[in-house]
Amino acid sequence: MANIDFSEYGEFIRGKNILITGGTGSFGGTFARYLLKLQPKRIAIFSRGEKKQFDMRNEYNDDRLEFVIGDVRDKESIGMAMEGIDFVFHAAALKQVPACEFFPMEAIKTNVLGGANVVDAAIKHNVQKVVVLSTDKAVYPINAMGISKALMEKIMISRARDVRNKTVLCGVRYGNVMCSRGSVLPLFADLIRQGKPLTITNKDMTRFLLSLDDSVDLVFLALVKGKEGSIFVKKAPAATIEILANAMISIFSAKSGVKDVGIREGEKMHETLVTREEMARSIDHGGYFEILPEFRGLDYDKYFVEGDRDAKIYQEGYTSANTERLSLEKTIELVGSLEEVRQALKLSTR
Repeated sequence: MANIDFSEYGEFIRGKNILITGGTGSFGGTFARYLLKLQPKRIAIFSRGEKKQFDMRNEYNDDRLEFVIGDVRDKESIGMAMEGIDFVFHAAALKQVPACEFFPMEAIKTNVLGGANVVDAAIKHNVQKVVVLSTDKAVYPINAMGISKALMEKIMISRARDVRNKTVLCGVRYGNVMCSRGSVLPLFADLIRQGKPLTITNKDMTRFLLSLDDSVDLVFLALVKGKEGSIFVKKAPAATIEILANAMISIFSAKSGVKDVGIREGEKMHETLVTREEMARSIDHGGYFEILPEFRGLDYDKYFVEGDRDAKIYQEGYTSANTERLSLEKTIELVGSLEEVRQALKLSTR
């Protein structure tokens, strides 16, 4: 799954001006690294964190990176950053479930209104294409973070219907990315270093196992193939949280053990990336799904009166419970191949 060859996307990136909102996050940093190899004209890194921008500037040391302090909540700042941009990748968001539960209005301001600001500014400045990044939590949402991201998707689709053949708006949707900031693997590694048991919320809970490379590949795919309002979902294997924890214990030769602490507020037993309702208008491309939008214009009768007698009815969507399930051995192989895990293992053996 790792070490994907991104060179095939070079013709789309070469000489282009690119904007990444939330560009100092786990995805933004990885994505910028790959983009730089494809010879863009410039990459604008848009975020609120001056310290993260300072660190990223020093780490990359590349004149093609342009760092812009701003907030997607602020129409003026995102509008100024959009000048002369060809492609926008919208990754800025409040992503932590507990934080959004405590402060749902902040999730609305950033994820919903901020997303609308990004899309509207892109349309106003004639950007060629916008790819918005969404999450499995937007599917059948049960927490404020998921609800706000679901609304962001709806705004993107709504605007896509209104501006067809001008700025192309599309999106991607994926679950927790392994080793991204705030994900479970760095937490497990930290607990192992401290000699503490690995805390899991329920041993039978399943999660998709997607690498940062895979998330980047999905976004490139949307850039190349995305049409108005479409959302792309990459197929990925899954494992139970218990197997994931035991895989880390095996990789680190730890004696930490596993502690079940119970399901937390806002958590699901299984992740869903495509609903059973969306499956009826999705195209299975083998390695990924393309979810087509519902475009019925503003004819309200087509929503409230008319139906589709020929519509397929699916019993389930695409979830971490019905995707390929990895054994402990396969999970050890996959997790152990991640560069971030290999680096953490080196540090633990010093």
